[in-house]
Amino acid sequence: MTLAETILAAHCGRKSVSPGDFISVRPDMILSNDITAPIAIREFYKMGVKKVFDPHKIVMVPDHFVPNKDIASAEQSKLLREFAAEHGINYFECGQMGIEHVLLPEQGLVLPGDVVIGADSHTCTYGALGAFATGMGSTDIAVAMATGEIWMKVPKTIRFVYHGRLQEWVGGKDLILYTIGQIGVDGALYNAMEFTGEAVDSLSMDGRFTMSNMAIEAGGKVGLCRADDKTVAYAKPRARRAYQAYELGHVDECAHVIEYDVSGLEPQVAAPHLPSNTKGVSQFRDVKIHQAVIGSCTNGRIEDLRLAATVIKGHKVAPFVRCIVIPGSQQVYLDAIKEGLVETFIKAGCAFSTPTCGPCLGGHMGILAAGERAVSTTNRNFVGRMGSPKSEVYLANPAVTAASAVLGRIASPAEL
Repeated sequence: MTLAETILAAHCGRKSVSPGDFISVRPDMILSNDITAPIAIREFYKMGVKKVFDPHKIVMVPDHFVPNKDIASAEQSKLLREFAAEHGINYFECGQMGIEHVLLPEQGLVLPGDVVIGADSHTCTYGALGAFATGMGSTDIAVAMATGEIWMKVPKTIRFVYHGRLQEWVGGKDLILYTIGQIGVDGALYNAMEFTGEAVDSLSMDGRFTMSNMAIEAGGKVGLCRADDKTVAYAKPRARRAYQAYELGHVDECAHVIEYDVSGLEPQVAAPHLPSNTKGVSQFRDVKIHQAVIGSCTNGRIEDLRLAATVIKGHKVAPFVRCIVIPGSQQVYLDAIKEGLVETFIKAGCAFSTPTCGPCLGGHMGILAAGERAVSTTNRNFVGRMGSPKSEVYLANPAVTAASAVLGRIASPAEL
């Protein structure tokens, strides 16, 4: 079987499964946030259920509008807080929380070989650990919290093989943007995407999390990396329970194999209004910006901040440009302080925020006005995603975003 099929078989009590099979799966972790959990909680109570099936396998993270931006978001968070206290589930209060998809791997709550479901489309991030992780609707999450099971259809698998040594300033964000540009936003619709090859092997875990995070932008059900020595070195000291990592299956079991030579790839930028509208950064040098955002569940980890700080150090943010830096968790924030990254950003004229999803979904901490243009390390650039429907968002890696903040236009870090 493929890696996805092997993990699913182990969680549904079968010796084997095949693409197209409908199965009932027992997840290892069930996730929701301040936008999606309230719906799940209301549906949970509508079912007449008194207790969750296992409080240790449920986690709620208020991160989208936290710290609360208004009364409505405060009421949403209050509902999470009260439900978590009543049922004794994993809950991260403001001050301990982070962006959910940065926080859960960091805290050892998701591990290799797991099945993880979340009421958030970017739950596929955990595929970087070699886990089958996928997003679902809030009503599905309510059923899972009540029963400990959820149904799904076994997906086909597409294996993506990345050959070659990556150039300077090119990383996981560029590989996934390039891939989405090649296959389109529905090119992997309801498929498991396997990322492999020497270029992926060379990536750190932070780089792999970025790739898996954006599998959903190609329509993928999950974005998987094999659990190698780097994965084990990351997961083992964080694990709070036993786990079973699985190997990639034989290539013949994959529905398709797509190979790329990425040795000559330059940093990639996705222009409005789709992540698939991707070209090399050298083709965007006349695009002026008003805002740069470094952070999100895609690129809010410590290596992302280090990369951006390396580029921006000794420079100043361009006049009339806002550069907003948002760490993915309190631990990332603390590490950034210890390493002097926060000082670097502030001296350059950046705003440094507490962990939050914030501007990524047009929530707060950096909303765009009509006619404004942003370059961002986030994952989506749909119409109105970061504010006004008359604004524009360009997606890029942290190095490109930092260089763009300094030069006031989309720029390659090589220019600095």
